[in-house]
Amino acid sequence: MDGFTAAAASGMRARLETLDLLANNLANASAPGFKVDREFYGTYLSADAAESPGNGTGSVMPVIEKQWTDYAQGSLTPTGNSLDVALKGKGFFVAISPSGPLLTRDGSFRLSSGGDLETQDGFKVRGQDGNPIQLDATKPVVITSEGEIRQDGQLAAQLDIVDKKAGTDLSKHGMNYYNFPQDGMAVAGADLQQGSLESSNFEPAESAVRLVTVLRQFEMLQRAVTLSTEMNRQVVEQVARVTS
Repeated sequence: MDGFTAAAASGMRARLETLDLLANNLANASAPGFKVDREFYGTYLSADAAESPGNGTGSVMPVIEKQWTDYAQGSLTPTGNSLDVALKGKGFFVAISPSGPLLTRDGSFRLSSGGDLETQDGFKVRGQDGNPIQLDATKPVVITSEGEIRQDGQLAAQLDIVDKKAGTDLSKHGMNYYNFPQDGMAVAGADLQQGSLESSNFEPAESAVRLVTVLRQFEMLQRAVTLSTEMNRQVVEQVARVTS
């Protein structure tokens, strides 16, 4: 494969990866607290291109160098449900899954029949003492902006709100969760709003524009590959005619 075709094919692959990323963002657009993924584009240099830049040999191929998560704040939507809690600013709730603690911005909680505060996926919500939060299911729940959970005016539990350490990123676990990093999390100053949920920071208009742009880029690169293939075919045919 010649360098021109290889570069165009690499560009097509990068755009397909971007389409997968955009599709995942779109699928989670209505998930509370979801954070969109974005990408950094870079270039891969073949050995010839790296050793002798500017000599016209080798290949320079566009690739997605890194995928990253945009943690920008989503808008807060009132729900009127006392067990819905929105995080304002930095921080994550901690959910206890069978595989260990997970992080989430989704504060759409519920109470189990046994009084455990849970996520919608059935994971127990961790308190500041490191244990699952258990409440009296028969009493009203008041959650303060500092994360205190009160029933009948008495402190029943304290939500564990943590934040990622500076310079680190989180890996997504799926279902709107993040893996708990091995080096731990920093303590976050809680700023909560009861009776509301944080919406996804997905921007439909921006994503629609990006989707159209990526599709057009893919079509152009596809045409470039087709053109390059046709040119190579004609070169082979012309050489065959001259030598015959």
